Formats: sequence, structure tokens, C-alpha cells
Amino acid sequence: MIIPRDTEPELESAQGENGGSMSDYTIKHIAEVQDVLGDYPGEMRMMTGDLGSEQVAFTYRRMPQHTGGKGSYGHRHKEQEEVYFVASGKLQFKLGDDVVELEKGNAVRVAPETWRSVWNNEPEDAELIIVSNFVPGGSADDAEYLEDFWPE
Repeated sequence: MIIPRDTEPELESAQGENGGSMSDYTIKHIAEVQDVLGDYPGEMRMMTGDLGSEQVAFTYRRMPQHTGGKGSYGHRHKEQEEVYFVASGKLQFKLGDDVVELEKGNAVRVAPETWRSVWNNEPEDAELIIVSNFVPGGSADDAEYLEDFWPE
């Protein structure tokens, strides 16, 4: 059976069953997942919980111009390694003392102990996919924040 997923969802989740109590797959459309940014411009949808993922954390972020951590805080983790994939646009990353610019199609792996932040300085929106190992209790329990990490 083919399940087309390139159209707008009916906002109903699909799950396959392998006969046991665990689902062997979960399909979610991004519109089904809460935007955790609230009034902050853009959107950030942490899809891990909604997908029922037990080993992989997955986050989608859309960043309009002049959004992100520049002029603000950075973060690092105790255990969580992250891979940031630029799906569209161009973004600046501050990784420790280095600032690098990544365009669409580039990915960067960031070790847990590395301070990091991301910024969109371009007029176009950028889309970012963040993938990491799942940390029980969520990344908030694993994260440390540093104010004034990336001064303007």
C-alpha cells in the first residue's frame, strides 16, 4: 500500500502495527506538531514526542531574517550530540569561538560539550533540521545555557 504524504494532511496520525503493543512506524505532518516558539518569529517543532521516538530526537525550525541566538545566549549539552542540516537558505553558526556560514545542503555535527548558537542574517527564511540522540527527560534536562555567548 502506498500512503501519499506530499499533500496537506487530514491532521490524523497514521501508525502501523506489528502485532504487538509497539507501533512499528508513525507518520506525522508538521502541522500536527506544536510550535514551541510562541510569539517569537518563525517556528520550531520538536517532533520527537509526537512521533513516539525512543532513540532519535528530530526538530524542524524555520528562521526568518534576524532570528536565532546572535546577541543572546548559546547552549551545550551533557550527553546530546546534534547534527544541524540546512534544508533551505543560509545560516551562521557560532561553534565555540568559531563562526561558520552554512548554505542549503550542508550539515554540521556538534559534540555535546561545544557551545553553539545559530542565526539567520539573510533576507530569506531558512529551514533547519536538527537530529540528535534521544535523551530521556528531554534536552532541557541535558542542556546548559550561557548568556551573552554571541554578542552583536
